[in-house]
Amino acid sequence: MTLSLDQTGIKRTLLRRALVRYKNVLVVIVASVLAVALTLRLLAPAAPPDLAQPSHADRVLLLTDSWAKGDVIALVRHGERCDRSSAQCLGPMDGVTVRGEAAVQALGADFRQLGLSHTDIHSSLLTRARQTADAMFARPVEAQDWLFNCRGSMLRDALKHKVAGHNLILVSHSECMDQLLMDMNLSTSTTFGYGASLFIKTDGANEDPQMLGYIEPKDWKNIVPVVTPNNRHGFEASQF
Repeated sequence: MTLSLDQTGIKRTLLRRALVRYKNVLVVIVASVLAVALTLRLLAPAAPPDLAQPSHADRVLLLTDSWAKGDVIALVRHGERCDRSSAQCLGPMDGVTVRGEAAVQALGADFRQLGLSHTDIHSSLLTRARQTADAMFARPVEAQDWLFNCRGSMLRDALKHKVAGHNLILVSHSECMDQLLMDMNLSTSTTFGYGASLFIKTDGANEDPQMLGYIEPKDWKNIVPVVTPNNRHGFEASQF
């Protein structure tokens, strides 16, 4: 009887030790997994800032200041595609919808508030991009193939077409916006809607391009800058 009790006690002691070892191993594994997850998150490419968020008000001011100096490249996604919508088409099936045209006309007005006096504008050769550019701007826009065939070269080609002291607006496609982000080692996790505008700052030879952020069409009313009577040579944010 005594021997049986001793064996039971030994078994309990061994079981407790095994549980302690198991618990320690489990803690180490969980801590390792959390450390790896945190490291991967810290090393993951950053996403472009959403300029409609109040926390990025400083970037909006940087955008307007840089725009006034002619140091900005804006990449704009075309309007709503006709071939992916049940809405009425503006013209050919490879173009935009009537609703999409109206939306990008409003977007063009937002860009006019930024100022277009020292701005070069190009569009993709595709119908939907050319229709978008025509609706946005009351002047001829040159269509160029590199704004659709942009794989691996979007940033390089954009910088090549940027003239010092002139902003550059490029009406293109979501794939080219993603390519620009990849070229700048940024995350492509953001889904850009029709008419979204992605902005980078560059003054040419003196600095690397800087990502400023993006604006969806519905958000321009919250961040679009205005020129005031006492500030005709600068901009201030209307609201954040």
